Parts: sequence; C-alpha cells; structure tokens
Amino acid sequence: QVQLVESGGGLVQAGGSLRLSCTASGGLFSLNVMSWYRQAPGKQRDLVATITTGTLTNYADSVRGRFTISRDNAKNTVYLQMNSLKPEDTAVYYCNARTNNGRGAEYWGKGTLVTVSS
Repeated sequence: QVQLVESGGGLVQAGGSLRLSCTASGGLFSLNVMSWYRQAPGKQRDLVATITTGTLTNYADSVRGRFTISRDNAKNTVYLQMNSLKPEDTAVYYCNARTNNGRGAEYWGKGTLVTVSS
C-alpha cells in the first residue's frame, strides 16, 4: 500500500511559479513510476508529466518547456516545478504512483489546488 501526500498548491498570478511536492510512504519509491495529473472544473483528469524509475520524463504538450518533473528517491518525493503559469493551468493537481516499474498497482493522492489569476 502506498500513500501519497501532495503539497505546494496555492494562488499565483499569471507568469508566476509554483513547485508542487508529493511525498510517498509505503512500498519502494525508487521502483515507482511517478506522474502528475490535473483536473480542471468540469473537465476530465489529464496527464501532465511522468518520470520513470530511470528518470526519463514525458510531458503534455500544453506544459512542455514550462513545467519540470523531478524525483528525489532519498526523500521519497516527486516534484513538479511550474513556471510561466497561465490561467488555463488552474486545476487540482494529483500525484500518481504506479509500482513495480509501472507494471504494478496504481495509487493516487488527494490533490492540491493550483489557481492562476489573470
């Protein structure tokens, strides 16, 4: 069983930056594929960024070049650095873990709200 706790959300003006953190407990963090998703009001939950156990990264087109996902296995934590934020980035951001190099169980955090004002 893996528990995920996100932090770092808040209100920021357009053009600003935020860094989200997600700390995991339970399981072996270094073997988790970690991702960030987001869900805006009335919309589906979409993948934002993924980092593999080998630290390969992948980004949604809408955030590529502005967001950076990283992980610190010693701290059981994955980060999402968000720069040049836009109002359309407003959403609840969720941390996701897939164990066993992505082939195992899937877990979600409860989410953290990011609001970008224009």
